[in-house]
Amino acid sequence: MKDLMGQAIWDFYHDNSPENLLTETSISEMDDLPVDYLFRDFDEMNLVEQKALELSKGKVLDIGAGAGSHSLYLQNEKGLDVLALDFSPKSIEVCQLRGVKKTVCSDMLQFSGETFDTVLLLMNGTGIFQSLDKIDIYLEKLHSLLNENGQILIDSTDILYMYDRADDGGVLVPTEHYYGEVDYFVHYKLDTEKPIKWLYLDFETLKRAVENNGFKIEKILQEEDSFLARLTKKDLN
Repeated sequence: MKDLMGQAIWDFYHDNSPENLLTETSISEMDDLPVDYLFRDFDEMNLVEQKALELSKGKVLDIGAGAGSHSLYLQNEKGLDVLALDFSPKSIEVCQLRGVKKTVCSDMLQFSGETFDTVLLLMNGTGIFQSLDKIDIYLEKLHSLLNENGQILIDSTDILYMYDRADDGGVLVPTEHYYGEVDYFVHYKLDTEKPIKWLYLDFETLKRAVENNGFKIEKILQEEDSFLARLTKKDLN
C-alpha cells in the first residue's frame, strides 16, 4: 500500500520539496490539504481538537497520530504518558524525530497488550470505522483498549449539508448506503492512492452504535456541523 500522507509528512519534515496533499471524496471535489497543517501547534488547532486535548488525562493512546502534533502537546505541555499510533511508517518515523517518546506503527485492530485512560481519535476520528457494517468491530476493539474508568474522545462531522436538497426541502441522500459512508482519495506529487472507505457519522447514529457496544456517550462540543463526543464504559452493576 502506498503511504502518500506519510510521504508528504516525511518530505515536509526533511524539507524534501514538499507539496500540498490533494484530497477528495466520492461526494466532494478535490481539495488542497497543506502539509504544514499537519504540523500545527495548539493555537492553530480547531476548538474540537483543543477541547479534546484539554480533557485528555492519564495514560493516552493517540490513534492516527499523523505527524504527532496532538501527542507532542500532551507529552510536552501536559506531561502525560502518550503512545502515538499510526499505520504509516513514515509518519511514525517523523513522530519519533519530532520527539514523541513512545510510538507504534500498527493498524489499530492489530494493536493490543495495553490499556489506556484516554484514547484519542481526532480529525474526523469516526472515519477509521470505514462503514456502518464494520463499526462494531472497531468499537469492540476500543472497549478492550480502555481502562475501566477511561474515556474515548472522538470527533466527527455530519455531512448531510453536502447533499442536494429536493424541492420539498428533503435531502437527496443515497438509498443504497448510509449517507456518511464515502470513498476518500489522497493525491500527492502526481501519485494517487487507492481510495479508502471513510465514515462520517451524525451524533445520533454514533450514539446508537456505541450504546450497543457497552459505552455511554455524551456530546462535549458542537462546532457547526462537527462535534466532539466522550465515550465511557457502561457500569455493569
